Amino acid sequence: MKFTRRKFMAWLLTILGGGTELLANSKKGENINKSSQPLNPKKRDNFQPSYLELHKNGELQKRGQELWEMMEKCDLCPRECGANRLNGEAGICGADAKLMVASSNPHFGEEDPLVGRGGSGTIFLTHCSLRCVFCINADISQKGYGKQISIEDMANMMLWLQNRGCHNVNVVTPTHYLPHIILALDIAAEKGLNVPLVYNSSGYERVDILKYLDGIVDIYLPDFKYADSEMADKYSSGAKDYPELAKKALVEMHNQVGVAIPNQNGIMEQGLMIRHLVMPNNVSGSQEVIRWIGDNLPSNTYLNIMSQYRPVYKAHEYDQINRGITSQEYSQVIKWAKKSGLTNLEIQGY
Repeated sequence: MKFTRRKFMAWLLTILGGGTELLANSKKGENINKSSQPLNPKKRDNFQPSYLELHKNGELQKRGQELWEMMEKCDLCPRECGANRLNGEAGICGADAKLMVASSNPHFGEEDPLVGRGGSGTIFLTHCSLRCVFCINADISQKGYGKQISIEDMANMMLWLQNRGCHNVNVVTPTHYLPHIILALDIAAEKGLNVPLVYNSSGYERVDILKYLDGIVDIYLPDFKYADSEMADKYSSGAKDYPELAKKALVEMHNQVGVAIPNQNGIMEQGLMIRHLVMPNNVSGSQEVIRWIGDNLPSNTYLNIMSQYRPVYKAHEYDQINRGITSQEYSQVIKWAKKSGLTNLEIQGY
């Protein structure tokens, strides 16, 4: 049976608001971790999130306030649309200064080292700056499904997820709400939050903004969607600069948190975990994506090669992506990854 059904059902149950615990013991994808590389030097015994120190010295709140001021002429994402979100104007992402959240629940459809036994504590944020035509979460990311909450509410969500036994707080599509997230994290840290923060991103990021997250984010979970700027332009609303910016973002993320290596219990606490979605007709440029990772990041960089592409949302309007991938297409990407020398691969299903 393909891995994709489990992933889709886990996502669906999370969006519907519960029941994901039933999937905790479902069959997982294959993980190949044969690295002979030394352990990440940034890993520590008795791990504590680095944001706790920044909370204590006031830096966490300071950075949140600086990012908040940027929403007056918003340039938090690479679109740099300049919307005055503080005055109620929505940016290209669809968001103004109001914090909109679609759901928050333990999620069992994420990567194994994030899920563990207690699940990944996902907070699905409304709106997105990348606006892919094939987005599986289009109701949230582009149609605006969600509920307005306060920053205090978000802090309490984080604490609730920790109290439920989640191994982390996983903010999904966070870029346009970075000020809110950091200010909520500051409140939650004061009240006892002490699990890793996962930054679950499309990979479409500005390095200048990522630098604000140094010492705040413990686990970066970005996509690397495209190697070709024309494909990004066509399928992600004119984001022709995606490949260039995603590469710079991945290097910055790695420099901040290092290689992702689970602790002795198999739970991820820190590091970079890259996702690459295999698409039909090689739209995502998988061979070039893999080659770039192998040439620019350590060979034991965590890479999840994702097989669950489906032609949803507006994908049926484009002949190249109006079908799922074949087993041959996915197997070819796996061959490229193994040949490249990458040693820490999560392989799904086929």
